[in-house]
Amino acid sequence: MLYLLTEFSAGGDFFNLFRYITFRAGGAFLTALIFGFLFGQPLINILRRKQGKGQPIRDDGPATHFAKAGTPTMGGLLILSALLVSTLLWARLDNPYVWIVMLVTIAFGLIGFADDYAKVTKQNTKGVSSRVRFTAGLLIAVLATFAASSFHPPELTNQLAFPFLKDLLLNLSYFFIPFGMIVIVGAANAVNLTDGLDGLAIMPVMIAAGTLGVIAYVVGNFNYTQYLGVHFVPGTGELLIFCAALFGGGMGFLWYNAPPAAVFMGDTGSLALGGALGAIAVCTKHEIVLAIVGGLFVVEALSVIIQVLYFKRTGKRVFLMAPIHHHFEKKGWAEPQIVIRFWIISLILALIGLATLKVR
Repeated sequence: MLYLLTEFSAGGDFFNLFRYITFRAGGAFLTALIFGFLFGQPLINILRRKQGKGQPIRDDGPATHFAKAGTPTMGGLLILSALLVSTLLWARLDNPYVWIVMLVTIAFGLIGFADDYAKVTKQNTKGVSSRVRFTAGLLIAVLATFAASSFHPPELTNQLAFPFLKDLLLNLSYFFIPFGMIVIVGAANAVNLTDGLDGLAIMPVMIAAGTLGVIAYVVGNFNYTQYLGVHFVPGTGELLIFCAALFGGGMGFLWYNAPPAAVFMGDTGSLALGGALGAIAVCTKHEIVLAIVGGLFVVEALSVIIQVLYFKRTGKRVFLMAPIHHHFEKKGWAEPQIVIRFWIISLILALIGLATLKVR
């Protein structure tokens, strides 16, 4: 919205700054961060009053988690509010990719909110049925992938790009829609599974968002794509502003989610943020890179899949408990130890993801 101030610019003055994506990204980050600090505690107070007993704790979970009983959930509302307000304020609203990613975020946030609401009101961990959640997610992802592909340049439409083989494109044709659907829904659910310890999910999401933001800025700039040998996707640079807002909002939330958490993100936040990461990857043609940058989320999801399939086949378990962060809890690792080590892994994976931009 503030981009409209450039109409008052004659060039070289203050209003001219709003032409620059990097300047507006910085503004989006600060706006979301301040929003989180200002409204975090009031929101937590409201959630605590409305929810009473807070988020239900799994009966079969680690014993240490019972001490968290009474902690309110739906803290994702703080992140999403900061993120959306900042994006609407600082991004160009005539950019289709911004709207695709925002609408995916809102839609998955609504699914998560319904699930959290059901859990809190019924005081059990079941929430909305997985079939309803999955079906709704698939529908959102199909529409988002179709919309993104319709705005991609003709030479990249329905093509799968490979990070280390810059000249190789695989034409998925009609299969690109189901592929993008898997990326978005998979990312949403993988982040959701990762959100099991105080601060565990939000920092890797912020790291992944920051990485994808840089990638979006690069692939949206013709000069950078020529220098680095990556595919040019016009318009994606504006997604840096969304990612910066997500980073700022996530940091504001982490202030209250750091151990011991005063509020949980809940499915409201985890599904929305995971869906956002998947949508950004589809828009920027970096779906495979998302699997690298979000490798922690992939491992968390795979640990659940492996556990379920192996148990059904043999009646035995591969992990002491899934997702895998609970396995380490069962082995005696302290919660902050798991969280910080997973943060380090996420940062390493992000650096590897950025390194793909330098490989010709």
